[in-house]
Amino acid sequence: MREILERLKANEITVDEAQDGLEKIAFDRLKLNLVESLARLDVHREARAGIPEVILAQGKKPLWTVKLALEMAKEQGRAIVTRADSDLAEKLKESVPSECVVEVYEDARVVLVKKKDYKIIPTGGLVGILAAGTADIGVAEEVRIIAEQMGCEVLHAYDVGIAGVHRVLEPLSDMMSKDVDVIVVVAGMDAVLPITVKGLVNLPVIGVPTSVGYGIGDKGIAPLLTMLQSCAPGLAVVNIDNGFGAGSLAALIANRTAKFRKNPHACRQVGTKGDEN
Repeated sequence: MREILERLKANEITVDEAQDGLEKIAFDRLKLNLVESLARLDVHREARAGIPEVILAQGKKPLWTVKLALEMAKEQGRAIVTRADSDLAEKLKESVPSECVVEVYEDARVVLVKKKDYKIIPTGGLVGILAAGTADIGVAEEVRIIAEQMGCEVLHAYDVGIAGVHRVLEPLSDMMSKDVDVIVVVAGMDAVLPITVKGLVNLPVIGVPTSVGYGIGDKGIAPLLTMLQSCAPGLAVVNIDNGFGAGSLAALIANRTAKFRKNPHACRQVGTKGDEN
């Protein structure tokens, strides 16, 4: 797209030719890759929507996931596989071509397949992640990996739950001093931590309920309802154990903030009539 605009600026192509080129790019970004009649990979999702196409391994035959991951890595240089177990990780290692590597994040249940020369372009976005207990770390790690794969820098602190509220104060203060753009709080049990955090900071907070707890709290229903019933405005809530959803949302917020931080003049002025005075 930039090449087309530069050629137009240099009078190498006409306005009509530039329009045709831009329309073709827009159309190509809607194309899907059909993989052996199994799935339609949205290989241009990241360019179009800001979030990479992610392959959910859960519920798929390992062979299908392997084929999808290899196709994605071939097309975009990287494939992200979530809810992956150790057996799938081994199958991916056995299947990748020599120009690719496999990175396994066991706690997060995330596997990356990428070309050896693939590099993430830092966006300048800064995400903070807090996990209430050690049982919540797996979901928090999924948040971290996704946000980092979307170009963000991540600060994290784990085992800072509300049972000892003093534990969260130092890491939260550190995140605020480093000017994070958004904070993700992962919690099970009573899940009061994200509500408490939102009452202390002037940032958007994303709550991730986890399926950790006893009795009625089992499977994450109680944590989810607690977060949804929050009286602290500014807290958004994703689904139970949805580290991918929280990580991608946090990264979108942080990346957008970073974009305007680099170019503050691009920010549109918002206000009521009379604000000019």
